[in-house]
Amino acid sequence: MSENNRAFVLHAVKNVSLEDRPVPALRDEHDVRVHIEQTGICGSDVHYWQRGRIGDFVLESPIVLGHESAGTVTEVGRQVRNVQVGDRVAIEPGVPCRRCDHCRAGAYNLCADTVFAATPPHDGTLQKYYVVASDYVYPLPAHMSAEDGALVEPVAVAVQIAKVADLRAGQTVLVFGCGPIGVLCQAVAKAAGAAQVIGVDISESRAQFARDFAADHVFVNKTRTPKGTDPVDAARAVGEAIVAQYGLGEGADVVLECTGAEPCIQAGIFAARKGGMYVQAGMGRENVVFPITTACIRALTVKGSIRYTTGCYPQAVQLVARGKVQPSKLITHRFKFEQAEEAFELVKQAGENTLKVVIEGVQG
Repeated sequence: MSENNRAFVLHAVKNVSLEDRPVPALRDEHDVRVHIEQTGICGSDVHYWQRGRIGDFVLESPIVLGHESAGTVTEVGRQVRNVQVGDRVAIEPGVPCRRCDHCRAGAYNLCADTVFAATPPHDGTLQKYYVVASDYVYPLPAHMSAEDGALVEPVAVAVQIAKVADLRAGQTVLVFGCGPIGVLCQAVAKAAGAAQVIGVDISESRAQFARDFAADHVFVNKTRTPKGTDPVDAARAVGEAIVAQYGLGEGADVVLECTGAEPCIQAGIFAARKGGMYVQAGMGRENVVFPITTACIRALTVKGSIRYTTGCYPQAVQLVARGKVQPSKLITHRFKFEQAEEAFELVKQAGENTLKVVIEGVQG
C-alpha cells in the first residue's frame, strides 16, 4: 500500500505527536488488517503518557497509544476463516502465546508473552491501520456502532471481574466506584441476575449516572473523618453504614472494588458478609493497609482481577448487542483524530463529569 499510516505516537514522558508511518504489513497468514474507526481512552494510556511506566512495563522507545478500538477489516491472511474484508469488528488488544500452561488453561491474561496493544514495547491502536491476529477480532452485528465496538473492551474487563467473583443470580453486589469500570460492573451484575446492586462513590454526578445506568442504589460517601480518627476505623464505619442503610444483614455477598483507593478497599472488606467474595479490580497505590484479620475472621475469598480470559470478549459483544449493557451511554466527549492530544489532556484532568472519551479514526 502506498498510503501513509497516520498514528498518535508517545515518544517519551509527556511527549506525543501525530506522525505518518508505513502501513503495517500482515505478519503471517492468520493476521488481519483493520481500519480503526473509534478508540476509547483508558487510564493506562494516560498513565504511560504522564509517567512512562506501569509496574514492570517501561517506555524505552516510541509506541502508538490506544487499545480500546473497533473498525473494519481491510485485508486478511490466506488462512483467516472467521472474518472477511468489509467486516466490522471489535479488537481484543492482547494476543497471548497460546502455548504456555496459563494459555492452555484459558487464563491467558496471565501469559508472560502477551503482546498487548500500547504496552511497551508494542504499538497500540491509535493509528489508521492496525494488524492483529484474526482470532482476536470479533464481528459486530449490524446494529452495533463502532463506538459500541470500541467499548466492548471495558465491558470485557467487567465481564472478567464478574467471572472472577463467580457472580450468580440472587446475590447482593456492592461495587466501589462509579467510574466507567464500576458502572459497567454494575450493569454486568444486573445482567447476571443480581438481586440488588449498590454502587459507592464520592461524586454525586457519577452516582446519579450510575442510578440511571444500572445500579439499584448508590451510596454517596460525603463523610469527613475527624482529625485524629484512625483511618481504618473510619473505613469500617463507612462499610457498616452501607450495610445498615441497605439492609444487607451480615453484609454484601459480593464486593467489587473498582477504585484502588485505600479507604474503599478497607470499607469493602468491612462491608462483606461472612464467607463472602471480595474482588480487587481497581489499581491505586501499590501498597495499602489491608484489614487482613477481618478478612480471615469472616473467611472471605479475596481475589484479584486483570484484563480478560477465555469467553469474556464474545460474552461482552453479546451483552452489548442485546442491549443488556449500553456502554455508549458512558461517552461524554468525542474528538477527531487530529485532536487526540486534546482528548488525552481532558482525561488527565479526571473531571467528575468526564466518563468515557472516544477518538474518531483517521478518515479517508
